[in-house]
Amino acid sequence: MFSKQIFLVAISVVSMALGGCASYRPAPAAFHEAINKPYLLDAGDRIRLTVFEQEGITNTYSIDQAGYISVPLIGSVPARGKTIQQIEAAVAAKLRKGYLRDPDVAVEIDRYRPIFVMGEVGAAGQYSYVPGMTAQKAIAAAGGFSARANQADVDITRQLNGEILTGRVTISDPVLPGDTVYVRERFF
Repeated sequence: MFSKQIFLVAISVVSMALGGCASYRPAPAAFHEAINKPYLLDAGDRIRLTVFEQEGITNTYSIDQAGYISVPLIGSVPARGKTIQQIEAAVAAKLRKGYLRDPDVAVEIDRYRPIFVMGEVGAAGQYSYVPGMTAQKAIAAAGGFSARANQADVDITRQLNGEILTGRVTISDPVLPGDTVYVRERFF
């Protein structure tokens, strides 16, 4: 009888432990593939558009919530999901239609959209993205780990191809602009 009770308690402990693992989601392969792909612009990014010898057009432009930049003379240019090279080509094509014969357009990223750090950190919130940033650097920007933080790995939520994915990664994994880093509480 006593061994049956121990067996039932052991089964309960194992099932609770496995139940806790049910929420574990390793990072999908697309997480790591996104790091090596060209950067795609989205709302919250700010670009520096230079049209040589056209000071009235050369300026910094923020991508609005609808995913567009508004450029003098040519109006709205779709930017969401585009690379900087695609923006250069789109602006040049619009300028060729009655404004400039052979426009020389250059685009660079002036400011990336922010990242968000939540959970067991010193000061959860929105932080500026810096190229080459890892989850550990993002956590450091947010005041470091709290006393109860799980310091081995974190959950990152990222939008890829219009889909929002969440996966668990080590703290040395890179983050991308727009990511949300969540530091979980440790069990012991």
